[in-house]
Amino acid sequence: MSEPTPTLTDRYIWAAARRMPETQRAEFGRELRERIGDEVDARLADGTAPADAERAVLVELGDPDALAADYADRPMQLIGPRYFLAWKRLLTLLYAIVLPIAGAGLLLAQLLAGAQPGEVAASVVSTVLALVVHLAFWVTLVFAILERSPKTQDLAPWTPEQLRELPDAGRSGRLSDLIASLVFLTLFAVVILWQQAVPFAFGAAQAMPILNPDLWSFWLPYFLVLIVLEMLFAIAIYVKGWNWWLVAANVVLNVAFTVPALWLFATGQLFNPEFLDVIGWPWGEGSDVTTIVLVVVFVGVAIWDVIDGVVKTVRGRGGSALALGRV
Repeated sequence: MSEPTPTLTDRYIWAAARRMPETQRAEFGRELRERIGDEVDARLADGTAPADAERAVLVELGDPDALAADYADRPMQLIGPRYFLAWKRLLTLLYAIVLPIAGAGLLLAQLLAGAQPGEVAASVVSTVLALVVHLAFWVTLVFAILERSPKTQDLAPWTPEQLRELPDAGRSGRLSDLIASLVFLTLFAVVILWQQAVPFAFGAAQAMPILNPDLWSFWLPYFLVLIVLEMLFAIAIYVKGWNWWLVAANVVLNVAFTVPALWLFATGQLFNPEFLDVIGWPWGEGSDVTTIVLVVVFVGVAIWDVIDGVVKTVRGRGGSALALGRV
């Protein structure tokens, strides 16, 4: 049985309660629900339609963030309270978008330029900190000017249509999967770039990349693009949850990565020939067994990833893997 669709009241109470200290959320939510219910009942008694009564009450209550701040006696002030919420939301959004993009772009540029690890870390950290300061200063300055300008109009009034949907009950569980996927994929991309920009030295041998440098003509950029697509795919799973479209996309991504990688490995094009000479590959009679094991493991991981997506999709729709395909 599917759960009932959250009402505007449910979404409003959730939006307001999340701003309260955790110990006060339950009590605050109950009091707010009673207050909304009483005011809706009063409007219904006057002949107002239920949907219109609920919306009118929420409009009268105003922005849930502001309501929670008043309840908790927590003044919202920047220079003054007039634009506080708009300032806070804009600055949070800029931090969430600009800082990761700037940090990742600078990291990639430093690695491609062959900078040392210490230089890379210092450059990325200093740049991100400078952006934090500059974004906070300039955004605050603009809002301070608006606050003191007598001719500025209030920002668009809050309406119930601005309420966010209630969070998916399974999203909290997907967050750990998202973080793990993004960390792994980022490290994977960094290793591909790092082994070329800062070649490894093996014993007394000259420093050399592990992967075949000739692959930079097409295949390594191809795999880096796939890594970016995998990151977007992981974000889509977190936001939407598993569905059959994402299952199909997962199959395509696995095939697009596994087939070329195995072909390059089987034809001897994947690794740098100099690196293979240093490690003494092939390892005599054991090389065939090693190759078979690696191929089976690689294919098995891809197949398991696809099966895992199918199972999660079926479970997310209230079924079971055993019921898949039944009419």
